[in-house]
Amino acid sequence: MNLFDVYPLFDITPVKAEGTFIWDDKGTKYLDFYGGHAVISIGHSHPHYVKKLDEQISQIAFYSNAVKMPLQNLLAEQLGKLSGYTDYNLFLCNSGTEANENALKLASFHNGRKKVIAFKDSFHGRTSLSLGATDDAKLSANINKDHHVVFLPFNDVDAFKNAIDETTCAVIIEGIQGVGGINVPSLDFLRMLETECNKLGVVLILDEIQSGYGRSGKFFAHQHSAIQPHIITTAKGMGNGFPVAGVLIHPDIKAKHGMLGTTFGGNYLACAASLSVLEVIENENLISNAKETGNFIMTELKKMEGVKSVRGLGLMIGIETEGDANLIRKKLLQDEKIFTGFSSGKNTIRLLPPLNITIEEAQMFLNSINTILQQQLIPNT
Repeated sequence: MNLFDVYPLFDITPVKAEGTFIWDDKGTKYLDFYGGHAVISIGHSHPHYVKKLDEQISQIAFYSNAVKMPLQNLLAEQLGKLSGYTDYNLFLCNSGTEANENALKLASFHNGRKKVIAFKDSFHGRTSLSLGATDDAKLSANINKDHHVVFLPFNDVDAFKNAIDETTCAVIIEGIQGVGGINVPSLDFLRMLETECNKLGVVLILDEIQSGYGRSGKFFAHQHSAIQPHIITTAKGMGNGFPVAGVLIHPDIKAKHGMLGTTFGGNYLACAASLSVLEVIENENLISNAKETGNFIMTELKKMEGVKSVRGLGLMIGIETEGDANLIRKKLLQDEKIFTGFSSGKNTIRLLPPLNITIEEAQMFLNSINTILQQQLIPNT
């Protein structure tokens, strides 16, 4: 049997990782400024993370959600404390798309409606309903196109006010658009969404899958605007590589047995991983580090020739380049041994490094990208 050919692959085989670095099977060392799509939040192979998973797997790794698991309660308590959402409820699942799927379903259970408002350049996942709310036609099969979703321009107040009405079930928006090109919603736009949704009984869902867990310099990116959505989804950085996701649910949305369910969600290992991540984020002040180091990187990038614009918050950064961003990204990997990301339909490089990167590591990246940008500016002779 062969693997289904899903992704174009770099000819690199990682075999070891520590902190912000990865080593391949040839012994080549790479600087990781992508974190596997923002997954590596506290650094590769963090000793506290490894210790907690090792301790847990030696005790019990899995049983179904038909029994009591105190680790789930402890995770909910600690996540509520660190995020500031102490009065919300937590549903644990396995991936970002599953979190968004359940969030949208939960919204419809709550108000009985169907219509969903999403935004241009959005990405919410690859399962049916979350894909229906994703603005990328090439990802959707015909079966995904029957959902009642309206796509509106990002940050367009008038378009939104004209579209929302009493039939709207939910509005779903990313705290910062990742795949779409690191597009940051304006603070006023998010505040307007909150106001209009509350007026009409519409559920506001903040997709913080990529932008959450301290990456933006706040625990969740929407907290820069001081709004309080009805549902928040999170995944990627939540388990530092272990598959885990969560749906944070406003207390006004009441649970009933049978509404939601999961086999693997919130298992012992997922909870151990997630708790260790929260402990490291808090003990090592990684949210402050994300803000400070991210500001340093963005400030320095804006000074460089060949950079058209820089977007983002904290350590979720998009670099729109004058030259071919995909070529620059390939040269960063091949010549400078640095992993970065790309954005669909945008000439934008994505930076999503671990939250514990140092200024010295940031400077390594800045030196490398500046070298490549200057090479591109030199005309061919």
